[in-house]
Amino acid sequence: MSRTWVDAGTRLNAERSLALDALGAPHGFALRQPALDVEVERGEALARLGPAHGELRRELGFGGMLWCMAEQVHGAGVSEATFEGGVHYPGVDALVTSDSRVCLGMYVADCCAVFVVDPENKAVALAHAGAKGTRLGVVPATLELMRRSFASRPEALTVVLSACIRPPLYEVDFAAEIRAQCRELGVSRVVDSGQCTGSDLKRYYSYRMERGRTGRMLALLAVPR
Repeated sequence: MSRTWVDAGTRLNAERSLALDALGAPHGFALRQPALDVEVERGEALARLGPAHGELRRELGFGGMLWCMAEQVHGAGVSEATFEGGVHYPGVDALVTSDSRVCLGMYVADCCAVFVVDPENKAVALAHAGAKGTRLGVVPATLELMRRSFASRPEALTVVLSACIRPPLYEVDFAAEIRAQCRELGVSRVVDSGQCTGSDLKRYYSYRMERGRTGRMLALLAVPR
């Protein structure tokens, strides 16, 4: 386990970020659930993980909130999620919100879950960023929508990167690219777990190492309390 993340204290395997804890932002990162056979295609894997992920959301205090999910198309689209806006947001890879009734969710299995918290304006964002999405600028687009929607200032933001696949198991160090993009935009507090999903299959699912027939980690985030 990395020093920036610790066990979430839940029955199911999950961890929490010390940086996000310090900001009072409800969150969680569901890890591999070893009791479940997910050596199947994505849709079936998510169906098998569904009950476990539902239980985890309840344990983490998200049970009474609207769970909002992006379609995740490996692009740079971003939408604002609200209670009135519903559950599914097509064609986007990142969601932002200041609605305390909403829990943002994102699936990853080698791509990075990028958590963003604006404690000044009580706003958050969650992005799905792999090599393609990073190249297209999904994280800068997310920060820009936070600026327009919530008046978020880069210097006030905290950005936390989850485990993701990294060299030498992957050709592109997109986590490093995300960190550089954040710095260029004026974000000084960027916390990267440094963990590689492909190198620890007891803890993480890895699309590349398991040739696509695997489960997904689940990132969860809500506005600071």
